[in-house]
Amino acid sequence: MAANESFGATHPGDPQPGDLIEIFRPAYQHWALYLGDGYIINVTPVEEGPPATFGSAKSVFSRKAMVRMQLLKEVVGNDTYRINNKYDGTYAPLPVEEIIRRAEYLINQEVSYDLLGNNCEHFVTLLRYGEGVSEQANRAISAIGFVTAAAGAFSLLGLLRSRSRERQY
Repeated sequence: MAANESFGATHPGDPQPGDLIEIFRPAYQHWALYLGDGYIINVTPVEEGPPATFGSAKSVFSRKAMVRMQLLKEVVGNDTYRINNKYDGTYAPLPVEEIIRRAEYLINQEVSYDLLGNNCEHFVTLLRYGEGVSEQANRAISAIGFVTAAAGAFSLLGLLRSRSRERQY
């Protein structure tokens, strides 16, 4: 059976070598890069057992990851995915041969991992474009900034109210 025969509505498309693959996990998206013949390259937590389980809460806090070449269908499992080269309008993709050469060089290497600064999306965009970018990390950083600003504003409001009450007495 050819690798793409099992792809249906939940496993769409005909990925080409160098394509970015966005895998929809329950609480986030995991990213991989398609190598060809049904295989992808992605990062998985070093501390965990099976390499395809980048879905646990523990993986979010991992500081190291292992670069793995795995079958796309095994990494996707029961989740869905799509081909998503969304940064092509902003960054020029490197030649496919260079993307694949860079990816193959990293297989079975341990790399640093940081949810906000060096995650799976950063990893695959660095391979495809030579620039590590992550929209989901940027959204998380923005959300953290908003929550921090809101907490500061509420604290300041509380302080002003308590001082206002002190002056009334």
